[in-house]
Amino acid sequence: MKSILFTVASLLAFSAANAQTWAVDKAHSGVGFTVTHNLLSEVDGKFKTFDATITSAKPDLSDATFAFSADVNSISTDNERRDGHLKSPDFFDAAKFPTLTFKSTSFKKVDGKKYTLVGDLTMHGVTKPVTLAVVMNGPVTAKGMGGKEQEKAGFKVTGTLKRSDFGVGTIPVVVVSDEIELKVTGEFTKQ
Repeated sequence: MKSILFTVASLLAFSAANAQTWAVDKAHSGVGFTVTHNLLSEVDGKFKTFDATITSAKPDLSDATFAFSADVNSISTDNERRDGHLKSPDFFDAAKFPTLTFKSTSFKKVDGKKYTLVGDLTMHGVTKPVTLAVVMNGPVTAKGMGGKEQEKAGFKVTGTLKRSDFGVGTIPVVVVSDEIELKVTGEFTKQ
């Protein structure tokens, strides 16, 4: 039994030692969201400043772990007044909670290019588990800037969360929906 445990421990250590990091290409990525206003229309927003990495020991990224952060002060809905209100204590309270983060706990293949991503989202000082749908394209070898070949992968992440679960905004749901649709796209390059 000791030799089996030793072998499993050795494999895990070898896998961790061989893990590769993939960095986000911010020029080809985005972090967006949509809310419903007055039960009538959709309003889109985004975080302009963000960072993300993927770590994986397997070439097909099937064991990937994702880490993400966004600067709440970079929120943009193309309306300065609304953006200021979203940064205020009425919503995100960016002065007190300037960053939102996500750290994955599992990444499982559903079918073909479709995966389920589960992780802990921390927003407004509250951490809750969230489940997101992912479509992964790649990884592929492609020429980057300057003609250098690089390994790249693309991700489209979608999901819905409730702002009330994170204590974001006390404004009635007839004015701003409780449900927030997430739309995240990312292109990553193996480092």
